[in-house]
Amino acid sequence: MANLVIYGSPVSPFVRKVAGLCIEKGVEYEIEAVDIFNPPEWFVEISPARRIPVMRDRSIAEEGPDGTIADSSAICGYIEKKHPEPALYPADPYDHGRALWYEEYSDSLLAMNGGGGMFRPIFFSLLQGKDADVDTARATWSEKVSPIFDYLDGQLEDREYLVGDALSIADISVTTCMMQIALVADMKLDNWSNLAAHYERMTARDSIAGPFEKAERFVRKTMPERISLDQ
Repeated sequence: MANLVIYGSPVSPFVRKVAGLCIEKGVEYEIEAVDIFNPPEWFVEISPARRIPVMRDRSIAEEGPDGTIADSSAICGYIEKKHPEPALYPADPYDHGRALWYEEYSDSLLAMNGGGGMFRPIFFSLLQGKDADVDTARATWSEKVSPIFDYLDGQLEDREYLVGDALSIADISVTTCMMQIALVADMKLDNWSNLAAHYERMTARDSIAGPFEKAERFVRKTMPERISLDQ
C-alpha cells in the first residue's frame, strides 16, 4: 500500500498534475475517488475549500486531518521536498520563481478558462442530461484561451522546456491544464508552433499520458466524440 493517497479524480487536471510529478519522481501513489459534488464529511474536514486534490501521507497519519495537504501546488511542493530527486523545481532562484509563475498561471488563468469555460459547459452539461454548451466553449476558445496560448507560445520560442534546460513543474502544469480542453474538443494548435511542439513532447511522456488515459476513458463513456471548435 502506497504511503501517498491522492483524493480526487483523474478527470481533474490538478490531480493529474500531482500524479505526473509522482510518476516522474518514481513515487508510488494511489488515487481514491471522491464525489466533489456530494463529498463525505471526512473529506470536508481535510478540504475546507471542498476542492480536489487532497493528499494524505500515511506515514504521518492514516485518518483525520493529520498527514493531509490540500491544493495541488502545496502537494507538489511537499513531494518535491520529501523526494528531491529528480528535481522538478529549478535550483536557480530566478528559474525557480519563473517555474512557480507558470504553475500559477496555468492553475488559475488557463484552468479557469480551459476548464471552467470549455470543459465544464460541455462535459458537465452532458452529465446532467443537457445539450453541450458549444457556443460558450467556442467563445471562450477564441476570446480567452487563444491569448493565453499566444503568451505561452511566445515564452517558449524554440526552447524544449519553459524554464531552463530541464523538465519542471511549469511544463507539467501547462500541459495538464491544456489537456482539459483536449478531453472534450478538437484542440488545434496550428497557430502556435512552439506550444504545439512542446505539447507533443509532453504528451508523449508516460507521466502525462498515463493519467490522461484514465480521464479519457471516463469522459468517452459520456461523450464518444469531441466537439469541433470551428465557428
